[in-house]
Amino acid sequence: MRTPNMRSPTFIFLVALLVWSSGNETCGARIVKHWRGSKAIPPSLSNKKGDNDADSQYPTRLMEESFTAQGKASTTTFNVIDYGAKGDGTTDDTKAFEAAWASACKVEASTMVVPSGSVYLVKPISFSGPNCGSNIIFQVDGKIIAPTSPGAWGSGLLQWLEFTKLTGITVKGKGVIDGQGSVWWSDSSTENPTEESESVSPLKDSTYESSPALVSSEATGKMPSTKPTAIRFYGSSDVTVTGITIQNSPQTHLKFDDCTAVQVFGMTVSSPSDSPNTDGIHLQNSQDVVIHNTNVACGDDCVSIQTGCSGIFIHNMNCGPGHGISIGGLGRGNTRACVSNVTIRDTTMHNTLTGVRIKTWQGGSGLVQGVMFSNIQVSEVEIPIMIDQFYCDGSKCQNKTSAVAVSGISYQNIRGTYTLKPVHFACSDSLPCTGVTLNTINLTPIQEKNHLYEPFCWQTYGELQTTTTPPINCLQIGKPSNNQVQNSNGSC
Repeated sequence: MRTPNMRSPTFIFLVALLVWSSGNETCGARIVKHWRGSKAIPPSLSNKKGDNDADSQYPTRLMEESFTAQGKASTTTFNVIDYGAKGDGTTDDTKAFEAAWASACKVEASTMVVPSGSVYLVKPISFSGPNCGSNIIFQVDGKIIAPTSPGAWGSGLLQWLEFTKLTGITVKGKGVIDGQGSVWWSDSSTENPTEESESVSPLKDSTYESSPALVSSEATGKMPSTKPTAIRFYGSSDVTVTGITIQNSPQTHLKFDDCTAVQVFGMTVSSPSDSPNTDGIHLQNSQDVVIHNTNVACGDDCVSIQTGCSGIFIHNMNCGPGHGISIGGLGRGNTRACVSNVTIRDTTMHNTLTGVRIKTWQGGSGLVQGVMFSNIQVSEVEIPIMIDQFYCDGSKCQNKTSAVAVSGISYQNIRGTYTLKPVHFACSDSLPCTGVTLNTINLTPIQEKNHLYEPFCWQTYGELQTTTTPPINCLQIGKPSNNQVQNSNGSC
């Protein structure tokens, strides 16, 4: 076999042709790789084949897909419009929301988008884990409204929009979530307050009859007796809610149940002052919660802190109208309740029923301890400071000796105006309140009512660290004698 002549013109030409061809293939591959991460597709790479060709959608795919460092594609944004949402305020968009969530759930750090400029009618829905990816963002820039027809609710549900068993879930945006609650409020026969959402003052709060047996709301033509919370987070951790407005909930606006590491900031809650049981933010069995720079106007407690809560920090909040910020009611039905390590500071309250309040039922057990109220500005508040261990939502409550213990409560720099009574401390005969300290209290009356009350204290022990306005001479200095304190079974 003859060895080819490497210097022959034919051989040189063949080698050159191979080099040129290889170089163009590599260059083309580099161009494709570079443009895959771009939203624009260069004309030289645009597909020119027919619509029926398998590659005819290639440019669209390039625009929709982002590539990871490993080179694998993962769509991270899921718009409800792309899943069939109409956003006209009348078409039921629930299935589109469910489908968008199903896709977002599969991708870690994905974003489900509810775009601005439209109104989305959504029936009760659950955005659920625990098999979802972590750090999902629920971006609300449009408006979501609840149905107002009885048939959409059956015999009644506890919540409208629920986020359950998620890690790193964030709900944010400039949009509005509207519970359209007026259809529930207008029918007083449907009132069904739950233990955690009741906010009945012995001085003013409304009372409600027992709810009727659940029947089909569609059959009666009325809304069901169980009123839903607008947004509920359950069993979730690293939760953030920011930016959005929640308004006109049938009952509580925003609830956290069995959650940890919660942040709420830069958001608004809004409902009329006479809307019944419409708590702003409700916390139960939740730990490490921070709420700040938030405006709440509602018909019940701006913030309600229930049993199982600890590590709660609320600051720079505007509250009013409403019933103030409350711990409790705790211990209803002889139950055990524990709340600890709560700080509420740098907060303003205007035209509220109470300011900062602790309320417990007779017959309960447990302990409220380690609570500080600091730098609270009140304006036209009926009773700015209250502890009530005789809390009752009606006239049928019986006297009982056991109680949820209250200890280590500090009030510092509480100032402003009241319309009925500056301070109301009503503590248990068998289990007095202890460790109540008052520092820089300056409360002055607004002469709008025929009669104003002086500070009231019953079985309340602690320390006056400064002079107060008005003088709170009823506080008993020191600690109660040993024979006054019964075992509360309240260690937590």
